[in-house]
Amino acid sequence: MGVGVKKGLSLSGSMDEGLGGGVNENDSTVDHEAINEVAEREQMYEKMWRSAPAPRDRGTNFIRRAQQPLYYGDYLQLDKLLDAQSPVSLKAGDPSHDELLFITVHQTYELWFKQIIHELDSVRHIFAELTIGAKKIGAALHRLLRIHEIQKILSDQIRVLETLTPQEFLDFRDYLFPASGFQSFQFRLIEIKLGVKRTDGQNMKYLQCLNEKHRKMIEAALAEPSLFELVERWLRNIPFPNFRGYQFTTAYEEAVNRMFDLDMKVIHTQLDGVEKENAIEELKKTKRTFESVYDRSVHDEMKKLGLRRMGFRATCSALLIMLYQDEPMLQLPGRLLRVLVDIDDQLNQWRYRHSQMVHRMIGAKMGTGGSLGFSYLKSTVDNCKVFSDIANMSTLLIPRRLLPNLPSEIRDQLKYYYNVEQFDRTFFEMGSGGDSIDWSFC
Repeated sequence: MGVGVKKGLSLSGSMDEGLGGGVNENDSTVDHEAINEVAEREQMYEKMWRSAPAPRDRGTNFIRRAQQPLYYGDYLQLDKLLDAQSPVSLKAGDPSHDELLFITVHQTYELWFKQIIHELDSVRHIFAELTIGAKKIGAALHRLLRIHEIQKILSDQIRVLETLTPQEFLDFRDYLFPASGFQSFQFRLIEIKLGVKRTDGQNMKYLQCLNEKHRKMIEAALAEPSLFELVERWLRNIPFPNFRGYQFTTAYEEAVNRMFDLDMKVIHTQLDGVEKENAIEELKKTKRTFESVYDRSVHDEMKKLGLRRMGFRATCSALLIMLYQDEPMLQLPGRLLRVLVDIDDQLNQWRYRHSQMVHRMIGAKMGTGGSLGFSYLKSTVDNCKVFSDIANMSTLLIPRRLLPNLPSEIRDQLKYYYNVEQFDRTFFEMGSGGDSIDWSFC
């Protein structure tokens, strides 16, 4: 039977506002039989879900039979989504054709911000656990890679916004005051959850621009550990830099000294005079950076100067992973460290592209929210990076030919399998059914 209800039922079985406020019994346009039929169907579906097995025990046929038929537009709530664009120039009786594009692009940004926060929270939850196995590292890496791909879309969207000319933007810009992208609480949540550091004064100034609901969300995020803090804790607790008598810092120091001795020989044999003196001086400065890996006092000094953010042990662990990431068990951690740097770089690229776009649109004018506009945005480029310590570790890498070999005890721990004692080897020499394994090629 068709549902002949005026402004009545969606295909998901939900009642809309036409019926939600009550039905006039004498209204001839209402199909009461259809209403009763839908109500009975809803009760049936509700009963089925109440008696349903646990999710992991539900088969495809059961799920499709037990839920109400979905309609694409209802599932995505397209009516609500497509009605969310409300140009203020139109309300003011001065309609601007291009304001719809401006709204659509920024709403799309906010939807992608929501997805990034969703992925970021799940990764933070993984690193908040005290034990993180390869499976969880893999899940975290997968979601971080997704964030990185979304970031590429965010940068590409600027190209769409740039089809708006400065004059077209000015047609409706005055109607936007005092709203501003500076008030995007979701973007600030992303920064906080990643671990962007701002002064208390900067945070206070930003909080004053928000409504109470969004202010509370920002304050709650500031009270939680960031991804940077969680990753640093994970690195700090990796056992391999100091494992069963092996000292990574000692082995690294010996390799660095050998490398610098070779460089010094090259300088003495190939350079003369002032050029030689300058080269020796630069080599000494460079070696000071290397010393921060095996001399905690040098590391602490660099940290006080703002040249390092991670702790001494976490820095050593990160460097060990990057030097020996060809080892099977360090491949995933190595990729994870690289994608953290990629996310940092992509966010910085977006800041730069955004600042250039703003300069093109409004020049040196103040922002609609009272900020310094282009000057403020430009100041955030390169000053809001989170994982610079990891990015800068390329300075501390040494050639593979000079890399000290890891002890066999550590190499065994870094394999995907453990060596089997002689009396257990029959398990591998025989199949599970007791048959000999056929090692021939197909």
